[in-house]
Amino acid sequence: MGGPLYAAGMTTSTAVPSAGLRAQFPPLRSGRAYLDNAAGGLLPERSVQAISAHLTEFGAVNAMPSHAPGRAVLDLKHRARAGTALFLNADPADVALGPSATALAFRVAAGLARWWGPGDEVIVSGLEHEANASPWRELERVGVTVRVWHARQPDMRLHPDDLAALLSPRTRLVSVTAASNVLGVTPDIPTITAQVRAAGAWTAVDAVHAAPHTLPDVQAWGADIVTFSPYKVFGPHLGALWLRPGVREQLPWPRLSFVPTGDITGLEHGTPQFELLAGWLATLDYLRDLGGAGTLDRAALDRAYAQIAALESPVAARLLGGLLDTPGVTVYGPRSMDGRVGTVAFRVGTEAPDVTAARLSERGVDVGAGHFYAVQPLTDLGLYPAGVVRASIAHYTTREDVEALIAGVS
Repeated sequence: MGGPLYAAGMTTSTAVPSAGLRAQFPPLRSGRAYLDNAAGGLLPERSVQAISAHLTEFGAVNAMPSHAPGRAVLDLKHRARAGTALFLNADPADVALGPSATALAFRVAAGLARWWGPGDEVIVSGLEHEANASPWRELERVGVTVRVWHARQPDMRLHPDDLAALLSPRTRLVSVTAASNVLGVTPDIPTITAQVRAAGAWTAVDAVHAAPHTLPDVQAWGADIVTFSPYKVFGPHLGALWLRPGVREQLPWPRLSFVPTGDITGLEHGTPQFELLAGWLATLDYLRDLGGAGTLDRAALDRAYAQIAALESPVAARLLGGLLDTPGVTVYGPRSMDGRVGTVAFRVGTEAPDVTAARLSERGVDVGAGHFYAVQPLTDLGLYPAGVVRASIAHYTTREDVEALIAGVS
């Protein structure tokens, strides 16, 4: 994932979100510029309708093989797991769905706490959202030592030499984000996982912020644990987790007594939100259509994400460049689109971030303000807890949205 997210030389001059594409997202009809996609994406109308249709037809019917409605709901559960596995390039047996990526990570950490203790070490990257930091810090309660792999300022990039200085025969896990949710930085995941694996440790990758912009591939990444959130990928509020088979089969996580050891459903802790699974499947169908395919497969998803990259590239470049060129604005993180996504953290003069965001919202431009659970990177930058203003795009964001932001900041 290192290097530019958008390929050099990609033709983007005519890659703009069509009216038909944007019309599929009901909140965009308001005319407001929505630039808080890092907090949660918008859902295409078909996903909203799928949630409603499921509740209309099935209510709260559970997955039961003993009757027809229950069998239909059970089939939905299997299809949602298979669709999520396809999205990750994984085996469905290794994929869990739950209320959030944070909840699933804590469940994995509870299992690791039964294995590890004094003398074991965990390394947390300095770019992490707390969903990929706090669960592993919980291991300090059983005597595990937690170290921080700080990003180098001012660009806030992770360097392999700094990781090498922390790795030891006692290292058990390294957590790292595939894209910083506040600074937009995209570390080189395959290179990092190879370095960690050579030291005999595991890697936990947070793909929550990366997944809306680049298609996850657990096989290519070489990680051991991967999380992402469908609600950041234009779906409903769900979390997803992948475990490498060697981890899944051994990890002694807390589970219901009748669930076999190693069965991924043991991590899901109860009844799924079936209506949300239906919405997520509809989102995957939206991505299939975005890729211009009749069948949902990896090739269709690859084409969809090529389209996403083409749509985002010019908008992201204008967002970053426009803020960098605006007097009185301080931008944090990389100052080029090399190795970053279209998420930009900034402050306007001495104005408090929440004041800036409120002022922009009055002008019809919606951005985030605060620390966004990115405690470590903003602490290292001296910006915690007040945080920053964060503008973040998706493939349906237009240049006009960004121009409205820049005008409002100015």
